[in-house]
Amino acid sequence: MRIDILTVVPELLESPLAHSIVGRARRKGLVEINVHNIRKYGLGPRATVDDYCYGGDAGMVLMIEPVFRMIEELRAEREYDEIIYMSPDGENFTQGIANELSLKENIILLCGHYKGIDERIREHLVTREISVGDYVVSGGEIPAALVADAIVRLIPGALTDETSALSDSFQEGLVAPPAYTRPAEFNGWKVPDVLLSGNPKLIRAWQDEQAIQRTRERRPCLLQD
Repeated sequence: MRIDILTVVPELLESPLAHSIVGRARRKGLVEINVHNIRKYGLGPRATVDDYCYGGDAGMVLMIEPVFRMIEELRAEREYDEIIYMSPDGENFTQGIANELSLKENIILLCGHYKGIDERIREHLVTREISVGDYVVSGGEIPAALVADAIVRLIPGALTDETSALSDSFQEGLVAPPAYTRPAEFNGWKVPDVLLSGNPKLIRAWQDEQAIQRTRERRPCLLQD
């Protein structure tokens, strides 16, 4: 799988994509992630990539020309399954979307910045828009890193135990049940006896019950869906 991330602040993506599961997956050759600086195609001696809004609104807008030229360069080398714009008003990112995107061959993640991007980029170049929540951050870099992480950990071989991802929150429409590890008792606080029973059937039943209960308490909208 290949993920190309387009940004005007590539430094924001260096650490999140270099360590932990994503970093190991890259080093193992399971995924290729390339971060591209849109300023490569900036205009004029200062490599300008933004300009004032038509209409007089406050804030700067990412210009169409540098983004268009960078996407055209990438598309000349390969076909892309999706060109995704990280946008506050895009579709809400879910585990289901992460599952879907993990099966793609090549995707582009476009990071907005400043006031956003020229609307013509969204109309003519972008194939999908994704939001990581109903709030606004300084740019799309952190959301793009989040989406990349959620995708990469689903690629076979990225996790040491591939079955681990199957029990993550939201994979079955529920949040995950509680998890415990050694010691079995600490400060008088004990691990539930069923988890120490060694009976897989009882343990699974307890986990299912806990997942439903926790979902009902914390994310009841999932049960409605």
